[in-house]
Amino acid sequence: MTTDSSTQTASGAGKRTIISIDAMGGDRGPAAVVAGLALSAGINSDIGFIVHGDAAKLNALIAKRRGLADVCEVRHADDVVTMDAKPSNVVRSGKGTSMWSAIEAVRNGEATVAVSCGNTGALMALSMIRLRKLPGVNRPAIACLWPSRNAGGFNVMLDVGADIKADEQDLLQYALMGASYARNGMGIDPPRIGLLNVGTEEHKGRAELKLAHDLIEEASGPANFEFVGFVEGGDIPSSRVDVIVTDGFTGNVALKTGEGTATLIRELLRKAFGYSPLSRLGALFAVTSLRRLTKRIDPRRQNGGVFLGLNGTVVKSHGSADATGISAAIKLAFTLAQSGFSERLAARVASAAAASQDAGNSEESDRLDE
Repeated sequence: MTTDSSTQTASGAGKRTIISIDAMGGDRGPAAVVAGLALSAGINSDIGFIVHGDAAKLNALIAKRRGLADVCEVRHADDVVTMDAKPSNVVRSGKGTSMWSAIEAVRNGEATVAVSCGNTGALMALSMIRLRKLPGVNRPAIACLWPSRNAGGFNVMLDVGADIKADEQDLLQYALMGASYARNGMGIDPPRIGLLNVGTEEHKGRAELKLAHDLIEEASGPANFEFVGFVEGGDIPSSRVDVIVTDGFTGNVALKTGEGTATLIRELLRKAFGYSPLSRLGALFAVTSLRRLTKRIDPRRQNGGVFLGLNGTVVKSHGSADATGISAAIKLAFTLAQSGFSERLAARVASAAAASQDAGNSEESDRLDE
């Protein structure tokens, strides 16, 4: 595995952080992906791309964007992972797909992060098979950014759909990985961690949540984060916490509910201000505030779930993402790459695993001495 290639441009000139792009996944096809690449390249001159998919289509789309070909290397892939494809089938027969090729570039050290709008289950399955889990990680997680009242504008929540199950040890690992993400990806030090529950009282919740509460609290000192205890659904967008830890079933339901609510608010505002001539006049006076609100709750601008717990970083963009959403996912990928996030996360998980092993050995020694 090489280390320098992930910081070279596709053409070999200069130093750039290379992002591997699955251009064929997603609902809008490669045109939206290439438009997102162009937006990102226009903003950030320190970024380059390895773009995977139908070479003829991609080269034609890239050629229409001034200067984009200079920072792109196109790699042909014959097949595409469809949104309804079964992950098990993709693992068995997906070697010729753009998704497989995009992940392989990270595995080989040619790119630092992979980005895809494709099938979430297939992307996670391929990522686990090709990149492998970090030592000490039982279940990888997907972390997303959630608009909040915090100064940075967002909270982190995980897991939001990688696995519907999570026991107390999994939730502890999510807390450690979420803390690393908040620290290295968002500059929050020390991050505040909350464990999602049906109430904030310590006696509430399932048995694994109560056990996880104690484990996370014990780990907070050595791992340098603040544990605020149990939090409720209303705390997800609050300023009380920076990272919300939960199982993938609960997290995914919350995420989809939040996205649907944001879309509903935008639609209701549009209808309300278009109801009558007087309301349309009011909209003119409020146009600046309305644009600010729309931007704040626009899911496209917080696009990108990060797969945590793997030997490499993968960003999952929304399947329906447009150019703005793709660009947001690329920006997140670049930020994580620049921070050395994958290496720092691996070190954090290894440290926690070693501490857990030491604690287990100490307990066993105490029992033998009794």
